[in-house]
Amino acid sequence: MSDTSSYSAPTTADHWWWREGWGPGTRFLTWHLTFQQDEVLHAHAAAYRDLLGGFAQLDLVADHGLHMTMQGVGLATDIDAAQLAALIDAARKRLARVRPFELHLDKPAFTPEAIRWDPEPVSPVTEVRRAVRAAISEVLGSVPEAEDGFVPHVTIAYGNRVAPAGPIIAAIEESKVPPVTVAVNRADLIVLGRDRREYEWEYAAKVELGG
Repeated sequence: MSDTSSYSAPTTADHWWWREGWGPGTRFLTWHLTFQQDEVLHAHAAAYRDLLGGFAQLDLVADHGLHMTMQGVGLATDIDAAQLAALIDAARKRLARVRPFELHLDKPAFTPEAIRWDPEPVSPVTEVRRAVRAAISEVLGSVPEAEDGFVPHVTIAYGNRVAPAGPIIAAIEESKVPPVTVAVNRADLIVLGRDRREYEWEYAAKVELGG
């Protein structure tokens, strides 16, 4: 008989705890890929919202909130208008050299705080991130967040409490939702907040890839 004394069943966790430097009213300037107009991804997301909608420990992400976190810049209150304009210009020049690309999304993966797709391939996403990091370095002199350890992902649901996750994992594994391919044609600089247990933003710039 195997020893299961150290086994711990998977559980969800609350994603909405306040990270250092964050609180109600905080606004953060960051580069994201956003998918507010992507009907292919919206249909894919709708299928998984139907699948996961019965789990109270999950907050589902609406179409307007679908995004891929790329690279933070800093608190919006710390970036003045001249720096913002320079940052957008520097990023635009670099992103003009990055070709539009496609991402393949299949079944989402479980993590305690989020149910998320890990799209493939990773390399074009990394290329976009390196471009905006170079722009930040040029304008601000340093880049927050380490370059290593970046994992591209798009979240469909966030955990909101500690609760058993086995049925969620089983539902995902047993799902028959076909994979999709989404087009990425731009990178967005946004002013991000999370006051209402969801990510909300305003656009500071929408920068097309490939010029």
